[in-house]
Amino acid sequence: MKTRVETKESPRLKELKFIVRRIRENPLSLAGLVIIIFFTIIAITAPVLAPPRPGRDPYIIPRSGYFPEPQPPNLEHPFGTTEGQYDLYYGVIWGTRTAYRIGVLVVAVSALIGIIVGSLAGYYKGVVDEVLMRLTDIILAFPGLILAMALVVAFGPGLDSITLALILVGWPTYARLIRGEFLRITSEDFVEAAKAIGCSDFRIIVRHVLPNAVFPLLIVASLDIGAIVITAAALSFLGLGAPEGYADWGQLISLSRNWITGTSGNPFAYWHVYVIPGLFLFLFVMGWNLLGDAFRDVLDPMIRRK
Repeated sequence: MKTRVETKESPRLKELKFIVRRIRENPLSLAGLVIIIFFTIIAITAPVLAPPRPGRDPYIIPRSGYFPEPQPPNLEHPFGTTEGQYDLYYGVIWGTRTAYRIGVLVVAVSALIGIIVGSLAGYYKGVVDEVLMRLTDIILAFPGLILAMALVVAFGPGLDSITLALILVGWPTYARLIRGEFLRITSEDFVEAAKAIGCSDFRIIVRHVLPNAVFPLLIVASLDIGAIVITAAALSFLGLGAPEGYADWGQLISLSRNWITGTSGNPFAYWHVYVIPGLFLFLFVMGWNLLGDAFRDVLDPMIRRK
C-alpha cells in the first residue's frame, strides 16, 4: 500500500509567489518596476554608455567649444548640446547616477534617523516622547522646500549641501510614522508577553516591534525617492545645487531656461535642451511612484491575501 506524501510549500516561497502575483495583477506597478530597472541599468553601465575622459571627474560633462547657442542632435552628440556646448547625452546618462546618489542616500539616512527617533518615542512614551516629538514638530512647522533652501544657503551651494539639507528636513516624517506604528504595536499582547519573560527593551524593539512597524515606512520611502530627486533638481535649477557643467538633471534643465521659447521663427528650435532632461526626470519620478504603489499592494496588511 502506497502512502501519499504531501509536501508543504515553504512560507518564503508562498510569500514570493504572492508578491509576483500582486505585481502582475497591476500593470502600472509592473510598468514602474520596468522603468526603475531601466534606470538602474543606465546608472550601472554609465561608464560604458558614456565613457568619461581619462583623468577627469566622470560627473563633469565634456564640452565642444564655448558657443552659446545649443546645437541640435547629430552623430557626434546624439541628444545635441546645451548652451556652452555641454554634451546632453553624457549629462543625462551620468545624471542618472546623480539622481540615485541623492535620492537613495537621502531616503536611507532620513529613514534610519526616523526609525531611531520614532522607536524611542513610541516605545518609552512619556518625557522621551514629548521631547523628541516637539523637536520633530519644530522642523515640520516650516515648509520643507523653504527650509531646505535656507539650509543650503547656510551650508553653501553644492550637491553635498543639498543632500545634508534634505536629510535634516526629511527625517521627521519617518519619525512620526514609526512612532505611530510603535504606539499601536506596543499595546499588543505579544509585546507584553515579551516583557513578562524578561526580554530587554533593545530586543523587544529590534526583534518584535520594529519588524511589524517598518512596512509603512518602506512604502513611504519608495514614494519619497522621486520627490527627493525633484526637490534636488529644483534647488539645482535655482542655482543652489550642482555647479554648471555637472551631470545633474536639474542643472541641465537650468541651462535650457534661455531657450524654452525657441526663436521667433520656430518656437521648438531648441526642444531637445529641455524635453530630454525633463523626460528623464519625469520617467524616473513616475517609476518610483508606481513602484511605491506596488509596494503598498504587496506590504499593506489591510489588503486581503487570496
